[in-house]
Order: sequence, then structure tokens, then C-alpha cells
Amino acid sequence: MKSIVTLRLLLLGALAIALVPAHSQDKPTREPDVIYVPTPNEVVDKMFELADIRPGEIVYDLGCGDGRIPVMAAKKFGVRTWGFDINPVRVRESLENVKKNRVENLVTIKQQDIFELDLAKADVITLYLLPRLNVKLIPQLDKLKPGCRIVSHDFNMEGVRPKREISFRPSDGSREHRVYLWVTPLEKERPGTP
Repeated sequence: MKSIVTLRLLLLGALAIALVPAHSQDKPTREPDVIYVPTPNEVVDKMFELADIRPGEIVYDLGCGDGRIPVMAAKKFGVRTWGFDINPVRVRESLENVKKNRVENLVTIKQQDIFELDLAKADVITLYLLPRLNVKLIPQLDKLKPGCRIVSHDFNMEGVRPKREISFRPSDGSREHRVYLWVTPLEKERPGTP
């Protein structure tokens, strides 16, 4: 009799979990730091060009949005890529994009806070964050192995001198974009230097 009662309680608990609306499980662990704005594909190509992605490297996209950067890197270079986003809706979109492009063997998408990540395995890191968020990443970027390339769409990293920066206007005539490249170890700017 006791086992039947236990079984009923377990079934009721499972039913209660199953009835929780899906959207309540789609809450980020905290609010995202930025709104999602996709990087145009031509700008992604420029980011890849500056990053000089090579066979066998690992690419991390911090704040991966719809997963376009990990998917494009996997398809274009055959490299392992990881996309991280705090927003479960973006993670779901990224996973759908990975599946649609049949790159599941190369692309991993995770719902994770980018400021809590261990970035040690990355050879290339891509960003489309606000400048203050790029700065917030500096302690993690300082731990990267020498020669890791970090590319950012539109936003610089105050206090760190880029190795290169370019301006680029996509062929659709839309606005001009900037792409920044840093290489580790990061070259810190001294206060008061141009």
C-alpha cells in the first residue's frame, strides 16, 4: 500500500512538472545585457578575415544570438565553434540554425552567462557587445593563451589598443560598420596616451 501511495505522489509530481508552461522555463538566469541585433553576413565575413581563422582552431561567439557566426565559421572553415547566449530564446534559434545547416558535428550552443565562462580553449573570440561589456570581459581575456584573436563588431574595448580596425560598408548600402581586432596578450593603453 505504501509503495502505491509513493507511486501516486511521484506521478502527481511528474504531472505538475509537465504542466508548467514552457515559457516559464525560458527565462534567462538574469536579464541579457544587450538587445539582440544580428550582425550582417558580410560583416561576419570581415570579422573572419581579420581573425584569420585557421584549420583546427576553436571559435567562441559570446552572445551568439541566432547562431549565425558559429554556423558560418563551421561551414566556411570546418572549425569547431561554440556559441554562448544567456537568452534561452536565442539559444533555441541558434540550435534550429545549427540543425538547418547540418553542422551539429562542429557547432555547440550553450545557454550560459558569458562573464562566467572559461575561455581558455578559444583560438578566436567574436563579440558584438557594448564597449562597457567588452571592458568587463578583459579579466577573462587576460587569461587567454598568447595569439588568441578577438574580433568585435562595431565596439571597441577601452583601455586596450587594437592590433587592427577597419571600416566597412556592406554591398546593400546600409550603414558603415567597424571591426576591431585584438591579439593576446592584450596591449593595454597607458592613461593619457593617444
